[in-house]
Amino acid sequence: MKKILVIDDEAAIRDLIELVLRRENFLVQTAEDGATGLQALDSFKPDLVVLDLMLPDYSGYDLCKEMTKKHAIPIIMLSAKSEIIDKVLGLELGAEDYLTKPFDNRELIARIKVVLRRYENNNQNRHGEDSQMHYGELSFDLETKVVLKNGTPVSLTAKEYKILETLLKRPGKIFTRDELLEIAWGYDFLGDSRSVDMTIMRLRRKLEDDAENPKYVKTIYGFGYQLGGDAT
Repeated sequence: MKKILVIDDEAAIRDLIELVLRRENFLVQTAEDGATGLQALDSFKPDLVVLDLMLPDYSGYDLCKEMTKKHAIPIIMLSAKSEIIDKVLGLELGAEDYLTKPFDNRELIARIKVVLRRYENNNQNRHGEDSQMHYGELSFDLETKVVLKNGTPVSLTAKEYKILETLLKRPGKIFTRDELLEIAWGYDFLGDSRSVDMTIMRLRRKLEDDAENPKYVKTIYGFGYQLGGDAT
């Protein structure tokens, strides 16, 4: 049974989502604020988080960023804000999907199942692969999702992790922005290829000694990005 963590400060919404999810045979734990949600993330170890943006102690955006730094876990954001910029920001910070309140319970369930299926397929595709990958100073564990540079952990969001994993599996291959967008965000993402550029920029700041002259994540002008350069 998949485990879902629901973080929302409105008791009525928490109770409704919990009831609906339990009917679908999910194990559910709820939290009324960000601090409780972070504790539950470590103790409950959910497979997916449903996260409200408006919390009493945390910005949902900040909480999403903190959660995806600690764990490569899918997050579906809930918000009364329906502007595209709000959705794009949430997705760029690591959320897998964004649902505007009020929402239909059937739509929430459908989106949860789609996101879980996507993650499950990714894990199945890794079956039989060597869980350890190395490239220059970087090492990458597919099972634990830990990335090290010279033995030091590198904190990545889920999107940064997915892009790096994609590049590491095919070093030297040039991936277009649209390819990386579909791989990391999904075909129904509301944003555009600038989301890839911004994520690559953040990834370089974390991986490269000189982000202006990267030796790992390289730009191939007019085409896209590749893992290349001096990796010895």
